[in-house]
Amino acid sequence: MQRMTRMTLFLVVVTAVAAATARAQSTASASSGLDGKAAFERLKQLAGNWEGTAGSKEGPPAQIRYELVSNNSVVMETLFPGTDHEMRSVYHMDGSDLVMTHYCALGNQPRMKLAAKASKPDELVFDFVGGTNFDPAKDAHIHGGKIRLVDADRIEAEWAFYQGSKPADVNRLFVARKK
Repeated sequence: MQRMTRMTLFLVVVTAVAAATARAQSTASASSGLDGKAAFERLKQLAGNWEGTAGSKEGPPAQIRYELVSNNSVVMETLFPGTDHEMRSVYHMDGSDLVMTHYCALGNQPRMKLAAKASKPDELVFDFVGGTNFDPAKDAHIHGGKIRLVDADRIEAEWAFYQGSKPADVNRLFVARKK
């Protein structure tokens, strides 16, 4: 009987340690975020045409097109295709980092990098890292943002618009894959 009690106690301890280890690994994975390669693979899944609204869910119409180019090494996003306000963003890997350059209708080119620790498989967060043709201390520019992959057919995006070094607005997009 005493041997049975020791065995039961041993099994309870082993089970508790295994559960604690699994929780710790799960927490570590969640806190480590999403690496650039995994995020890039998620972006590739967006290839196609999307439509919805800008500003709010009831806002004016918006369209986005995602294309895989350069032997699938680049995701090119076209916002408002065919309009006077058409803009492009180009996403690609730089070593282990996912980076993007936004070719803005303002005539500037902000650059951003995936904030891996802040990102998750369903939310890609981008931080401002510089750009060309503007002074971020005084000129208007997109300064960072996030793409929320609501599901396989819906995206919500938020891009922080700065006037110089201060937040001025948030540009939002609510789009669904066009069937």
